Amino acid sequence: MQELVEEAVTLDAGDPLAGWREEFVIADPELAYLDGNSLGMPTKRAFERVEQVMRDDWAAGLIRSWDHWLDWPQAVGAELAPLIGAEPHEVVVHDSTSVNLFQLITAAVGLRPDRRVIAVDPADFPTDRYIVESIAAARDLEVRAGFDQLDDVAVAVRSMVDYRSAEIVDVATEAARAREAGAVVVWDLSHAAGLLPVRVHEVGIDLAVGCTYKFLNGGPGAPAFTFVRADLIEQLDEPFHGWFAQTDQFAMGDTFTPRADIGRFRIGTPSILSLVAAQAGIEVSAAAGIEAIRAKSVELGRFGLRCCDALGLSTSTPRDDDRRGGHLCVHEPDARRIVAEMTEHDRVLADFREPDVVRLGCSPLTTRFADVARATIAVANRR
Repeated sequence: MQELVEEAVTLDAGDPLAGWREEFVIADPELAYLDGNSLGMPTKRAFERVEQVMRDDWAAGLIRSWDHWLDWPQAVGAELAPLIGAEPHEVVVHDSTSVNLFQLITAAVGLRPDRRVIAVDPADFPTDRYIVESIAAARDLEVRAGFDQLDDVAVAVRSMVDYRSAEIVDVATEAARAREAGAVVVWDLSHAAGLLPVRVHEVGIDLAVGCTYKFLNGGPGAPAFTFVRADLIEQLDEPFHGWFAQTDQFAMGDTFTPRADIGRFRIGTPSILSLVAAQAGIEVSAAAGIEAIRAKSVELGRFGLRCCDALGLSTSTPRDDDRRGGHLCVHEPDARRIVAEMTEHDRVLADFREPDVVRLGCSPLTTRFADVARATIAVANRR
């Protein structure tokens, strides 16, 4: 165990991203924060920006501040776009991941009116599965488990990174296979955005949603994002028809005419303070560089797997760097108890996933190699 601790100290000393922890508000520097759930650490910029907007825009500007607030969902989307390899006019930050999934899946179904099947992984994140089921029930469609048969599928809903094992899907291969079969794919990038250089155009992603509160450190309940390939935007009839998607929003007209740009996926009044915090997190990731973030993520994963091997821990997280996302999946029969005891006694925050998973989430801008060593040692000690 001491060897792992010493190796972690050496790795942290040579970490080119170590200085980025200074961009975050870290109330307890001794805490190993490895909870893989959806809340990254807060940026100092978020604290400063939210206070500034409350004081200068909300308090002083009052309603006049909407003159520049109106375009923020697309402005923030343009800042996020390079992190996933999109063009600035193809991304909008708005609403929640669940709302955006419903919106985009429903619109995608409309692209294949002759097909009656939506495919989803039966082990995918619950929101994705539940929303697919709700859309299918409302439209009398069939839900198919898995993606073996796609030649009659209207829409396939897929996550780029498995939320349990951290396995990365071969997106380019799967996107090409779906396109050949005539199926539209809606990708969930929630466990990828801000961690992986997704490169949506390069790998053939046409439609995607994702969150900003995980690796992008946007804050609790931060708005999600929608990506639509530019040439598809005007082909999609999204289901909500909110007034922020109206071409002439303030005409208050009788007829809804959707905007021709990515703004057609906006719905209602955006949460400005949440957008401000999300923008700050996105800025930090962009400044650090997505390639550098991914490089550290790979090293954190390699080190974590070495720790598991040295400590005799069982893991299903892929060992191939190209197939591994940003967390470690450690299997222990009494995982729930172990996670609770680590929180209470070891100052290690991890999370439990049914049936037997201790999940250790590694966010490259804030996670230290020492955190990974402490967490894996804590799991081993509490078996």
